[in-house]
Amino acid sequence: MTETKTYPLRLPKSLKAAVERLSKEDGTSMNQFVATAVAEKVSALQTAVFFEDRKARAEFKAFDKIMKRRGGKPPRDGDQLPA
Repeated sequence: MTETKTYPLRLPKSLKAAVERLSKEDGTSMNQFVATAVAEKVSALQTAVFFEDRKARAEFKAFDKIMKRRGGKPPRDGDQLPA
């Protein structure tokens, strides 16, 4: 992180108490705990957008054609599906 900015955060008392407890159990400061939680949420939302974009560009007919083809080599040792 190259630059930080202060942001006054208002939490309900019950949520703040949970953050205090969990950050203590995690061995981190409340600030670090909240920053990590926000980063995880941002990452999850960006991942969802990424997959929606990929889905919009998918060619399902080409995928179905590839999946229905025959032939190829058998799976290598360790790559087989479980019985």
